Amino acid sequence: MTTLSLPVPAPDALAASHALQQLILDDISSHAGWIPFSRYMELALYAPDLGYYSGGATKLGKDGDFTTAPEMSSLFGASLATLAADLLKQTTPQIMEFGAGTGKLALDFLTECQSSGIVIDRYFIVELSGELRARQEVLLRDFPQVVWLQQMPEAFCGLVIGNEVLDAMPVDLVIKTEQGWREIGVAAVTQETPARLIYRERPEQTEQTEQTGQVGQSDIADHIAQIPDAEQLPVGYMTEVHAVASGFMHSLAQMLKAGHADTGLGSMAILIDYGFPAAEYYHPQRHQGSLMCHYRHHAHPDPFYLPGLQDITAHVDFTAMAKAALDGGVELLSYTSQASLLIEAGITQLLSRTSAEQVMHYLPQANALQKLVSPAEMGELFKVLMVGCQMDLPSGLLRQDRSHRL
Repeated sequence: MTTLSLPVPAPDALAASHALQQLILDDISSHAGWIPFSRYMELALYAPDLGYYSGGATKLGKDGDFTTAPEMSSLFGASLATLAADLLKQTTPQIMEFGAGTGKLALDFLTECQSSGIVIDRYFIVELSGELRARQEVLLRDFPQVVWLQQMPEAFCGLVIGNEVLDAMPVDLVIKTEQGWREIGVAAVTQETPARLIYRERPEQTEQTEQTGQVGQSDIADHIAQIPDAEQLPVGYMTEVHAVASGFMHSLAQMLKAGHADTGLGSMAILIDYGFPAAEYYHPQRHQGSLMCHYRHHAHPDPFYLPGLQDITAHVDFTAMAKAALDGGVELLSYTSQASLLIEAGITQLLSRTSAEQVMHYLPQANALQKLVSPAEMGELFKVLMVGCQMDLPSGLLRQDRSHRL
C-alpha cells in the first residue's frame, strides 16, 4: 500500500473524496469487479459534483494544484491573439476554446483583440465543469461575444484553441507480459476496512465496455498496434494508450471538416500540451509510462490517493493525436514547440510594450516569458499540434515545423 506524506485535506473535502471512492467501488461492483483505468480516471476527474474538475475545489493558480501558462502571464493569451489576427483572415471571426480553466486565456486573448482592433464575433467555450464555467462567467462578463457550449458542435468554421486539454482526458493502461500485451484496469480489495483500489489486469471475460460505453478491448489493441517497436519492449513495460483523446481528435477533425464544407473557408485547431512523438513516448527507458498526479502542488504517482481531490494526467502521444486528426479528414499543418509558437507570434514584442525601467511591472513579465519559452522550462516540454482545412501558416512557423518527427 502506497504511503504518501502530503497535506491533510479539510474535513468536507475528505468527506467528498470518500463519497467519490464509494461511487467508484459501486461502479466496480456493478461491472463484475473490474473497470478500465479510463473509466476510473473519468469518474475521478468528472463524476458530477464529486470529480476533480466537476467539484468545487480550487484547481488552478497559486492556491490550486498546478499553474497553467495563461495563469502565469497575460503574454500567453495576447500572443495567441496576435497569431490569430493573421489566421482569421482565412476563416470566420470565431474562436472556440476547449477546457477554458478559469477563463484567463480567453480574457487575455479578447483583451488583446479589443485593444488591437481584431474583430471576434463569437468566442465559444466548451466547458464540462459547472464550477469552472461559473468562474469564467464572472471573469468574462465584459465580453458579450462569449458563448458557452456543453458539447462539441457538429460543424465549426474558425479557430479552435485547446491549452492543456488532451492531457486531462482519460487514458487506458497496458502492460507487456510473457503472454503479450494486456490491459490494466482497476479492481477493489473489499475484505479490508476501508476498501482500497488496486491495479488489476483485465479478466479474460468482461462485458462492461458495451454496458458503459467505454473504449473496448479491440480499440485498445488498435492503439497498442501503434506503439513503435511494441514487440521489442521488455516484459513488465507499463504505459498509457490514448483512445479517448484520439476519439476527441477524430471528432474535432470532423467538426472542422464540416465547417469548411459549409462555408468554403479555412478552419483550424491549435492544441498546446506536454508530450512527445510516439518514438519518444514509448522509449524503452520510460518503462512506467508518464501517468502523474498533482495534489496541492505536490506531484506523485498514485492515482488512487484521495480521488476527486487530485489531478490525474498523462503526457500526450502527439503521433496518435495527429493520426486521429488525419483519419478525421483534416490536414496536419504543423507540429512544433511552445517556444517556437510564442516567439513567432511575437511574445517578445508584446513584452517590449512595458518599459524595462518600470522594474515592478517588467521583471515579473520577463520572468514569466522566460518560463514560457526556455528549453529548460515549458518552452520545449510543451508542444503545439496544428491541424485544419485550407489554412496557410505564417512562414516563420513553417520554418519551425517538426512534423517529420511524428
